[in-house]
Amino acid sequence: MSVAALVRHRVMTIAGIETFYREAGPPDAPVLLLPHGYPCSSYEFRNLMPRLADRWRLIAPDFPGAGNSGTPDDFDYSFDGYAAWLEAFVGALDVGRFALYLHDFGSPIGTRLAIRDPRRITALIIQNGDIPYEDALGPKYADIEATWSLPPTEMRKALAEAISEETFKEEFLNHLPPPLGETIPPDLWKLHWSLVTPRRKEIAIELIAGLKKNRAWFPEHRKYLRENRPPTLIVWGPNDHYMPEKSARAYFRDLPEAELHLLDGGHWLLETHLDAVAALMRDFLGRVHAV
Repeated sequence: MSVAALVRHRVMTIAGIETFYREAGPPDAPVLLLPHGYPCSSYEFRNLMPRLADRWRLIAPDFPGAGNSGTPDDFDYSFDGYAAWLEAFVGALDVGRFALYLHDFGSPIGTRLAIRDPRRITALIIQNGDIPYEDALGPKYADIEATWSLPPTEMRKALAEAISEETFKEEFLNHLPPPLGETIPPDLWKLHWSLVTPRRKEIAIELIAGLKKNRAWFPEHRKYLRENRPPTLIVWGPNDHYMPEKSARAYFRDLPEAELHLLDGGHWLLETHLDAVAALMRDFLGRVHAV
């Protein structure tokens, strides 16, 4: 394996925040930006990056308040705040145009970045990303929605009780049948739970509570997809209580030309179906985002 294909681990200051990020691939190759989901970090891309680094430059930052990045008190820990920070991040790395991987909370954050300047987005890869279609969400979202009718103090208390090592484990295992569930390494929830501080727990509460406000933004998300129609690969694990198969198919309403591949996995496909996802991405990016 060439040195360029190895994952490099770097730290730089973005908007006054110490930012950790992983990078692989030649510096002059087409860029694939990898914003991570919750309750994870750029760690979720650790195995994908070397598989594509021969032809693409892959960049995966840890968001403020997550992974190995800093946790400032004065940061806007909302989807809008993260999108503004992500824009500063790509600007600091002098990244012009790029393909965008949308997974979990990385979807509303990454899409907000795309909306800021649609011309710089060459393609989307959507993998169990938080969808902008209220009627196609999975049953697990009902648990979150149930807290929205509570007074603010009680809502935050209910959300706080749902942030624990055990619930992190449930997030990573999600709806996987036992044979597949056994392939999910416990490192995922143990590592990320070990990084949770009291302040980071408050941040998680704020972000999850922000899902209610985010519903009002769904039309903007759909409008971006409908009006810009970026080349899109949808690769999905239907064993997902948050976003099952119907969630993936809902994208066809605004992206009728998207490519959809359903794999026999769940929310964290890069842990269970890495080779299949990497092969699909290589084929897709080779057609729409290559030198």
